[in-house]
Amino acid sequence: MAGIEDDQFRKIFENNVLANHWLINFVAPQMIERKDGAIIIISSIGGLRGSPVIGAYNVSKAADFQLARNLAVEYGPHNVRVNCIAPGLIQTDFAKALWDDPEMLKRSTATAALRRIGQPDEIAGTAVYLASPAGSFVTGQAIVVDGGVTI
Repeated sequence: MAGIEDDQFRKIFENNVLANHWLINFVAPQMIERKDGAIIIISSIGGLRGSPVIGAYNVSKAADFQLARNLAVEYGPHNVRVNCIAPGLIQTDFAKALWDDPEMLKRSTATAALRRIGQPDEIAGTAVYLASPAGSFVTGQAIVVDGGVTI
């Protein structure tokens, strides 16, 4: 982060935090009006850890956690819940460089308790829970879905 240009940092922050803020402001008024809603922000376990390589990304993901907490306080009286999902390594195109090569995948999953990469459906299941009546008493939280990497 010490050498990152302001424009680079700004772009990361705009993509990972400000865009969430804009989208939430677009949908929240309707949720407030009907007194029901669930907003789910996709963050990352990077927001819980430091990194010598992707520090600016991690800062932006930590900001997502706080965005969820603040909005949970603001929207809670209207029965609108706001939470984050913090995935670990998931087999998506975004993370392809970390799983496409078998040796890189082995290194990337070596510290995970489950010793494997996550699948998109495993994140989707958490989102379904948070959006459903089963998650109706959960707000302002970051739910880590990382196969045990952060333990």
